[in-house]
Amino acid sequence: MKASDFPYGFLWGAATAAYQIEGAAHEGGRGLSIWDTFSHTEGKTLNGDTGDVAADHYNRFEEDVDILSELGVDAYRFSIAWSRILPEGTGAVNDDGVAFYRRLCESLQSAGITPVATLYHWDLPQALQDRGGWANRQSVDWFTNYAGIVYESLADVIPHIATFNEPWCTAFLGHSSGEHAPGTQDPGISYLVAHHLMLAHHAAVKRIRSLDPSQASSLSVVLNVIPAAAVSDSPRDLDVADSVDAVQNRLFLDAVFSGAYPEKVLDYHERFGVADVIDVDELASSVQTIDELGVNYYNINHFEFEEASPGMAAWPGVAGAVLARPPGKLTEMGWGVEPAGLTATLKRVHDDYGPIPMMVTENGAAYPDVVTADGSVHDTDRVDYLKTHIQAVSDAIDSGVDVTGYFVWSLLDNFEWGWGYSKRFGIVRVDYESLSRTVKDSGRWYQGFLAA
Repeated sequence: MKASDFPYGFLWGAATAAYQIEGAAHEGGRGLSIWDTFSHTEGKTLNGDTGDVAADHYNRFEEDVDILSELGVDAYRFSIAWSRILPEGTGAVNDDGVAFYRRLCESLQSAGITPVATLYHWDLPQALQDRGGWANRQSVDWFTNYAGIVYESLADVIPHIATFNEPWCTAFLGHSSGEHAPGTQDPGISYLVAHHLMLAHHAAVKRIRSLDPSQASSLSVVLNVIPAAAVSDSPRDLDVADSVDAVQNRLFLDAVFSGAYPEKVLDYHERFGVADVIDVDELASSVQTIDELGVNYYNINHFEFEEASPGMAAWPGVAGAVLARPPGKLTEMGWGVEPAGLTATLKRVHDDYGPIPMMVTENGAAYPDVVTADGSVHDTDRVDYLKTHIQAVSDAIDSGVDVTGYFVWSLLDNFEWGWGYSKRFGIVRVDYESLSRTVKDSGRWYQGFLAA
């Protein structure tokens, strides 16, 4: 298998996110985000790590573009920090923030690399959180305004724009389990947030198209479609797996493609007392088509039913659901390595939601990298992970799925949210003291694969 075996025009890339790599938290007019507040709150991140410096991409982006060029990728997926563009979330535009992303995109284009931007990767401006955040219905208007400003400012240098990255994480890890910013633990609020995110997605797509009927940029949303597998054929195991799938996957897929919610999700709205404030008819009437779908895939979640378990806050309402250990080898995150799940996920979306172009916008693995005496990182497990998952994408294409791109997560080692700097996903190592970059064996493998 080699890159040239894939369809003509297939985009090969690497991905990052603003808060995880940019650093420069107080430079260039950037305002605070909820992750600044969360990471500076005692006990919220491992070792109290923050994204204040991260990989210092803000000041080193030219070096990182050179690395991307050396690797031979076609595209680079990054996110735009809302608080760099609008430090208060609304109001005056920060010209320095716009200029930074323009310099980044123009540098990428000069290197022959396609910019692929995400408008929101979990870093809501703190000023908007102070006004109720995503739980406030006005958040739909805030985001729509922000999306329009970014498009008017940067559309000429960004041919692919996604509205949200993994809205499940924003809604349920941020507002039910509290593992992510802003750290809220309220299941009803989490379903309300999910609804506002979906309204905001459709409203932003509509706004962008109203600004540019010729639609210079391809528009999408990125979902982490995580298969929920039952550990047995028992009715209870099957039911909890199906219920998790309703919250994790069908909630967002149905909302994006048809403006509806699964019956089980509607039941949870009733159970948590938010049915009266979630206007499903409004969602149905707001639906906008997208040009492509971003799919993030890392693993399969395996579930079993346990009578005594109250369930898990990340999937509120699913009583009795317990995560079981995946089969086989695990990554450092404790996730299984099951590439067939990627093939199945792409086929599932294709079969259930109609033929639509899809990009695998994130795929990768964290492993405990060891630096040898000469500074090398021989990350053979990550190489094997990438090989088998790229083969899984090829298998999906062979079965008739329209897959148009693949992005390794991640280009750089980075701030891994609540795990701080303890987990490394990068194909390029970052020394967090010197901030020097070293391409790992996985990066060299990817480079060779792309060159073949």
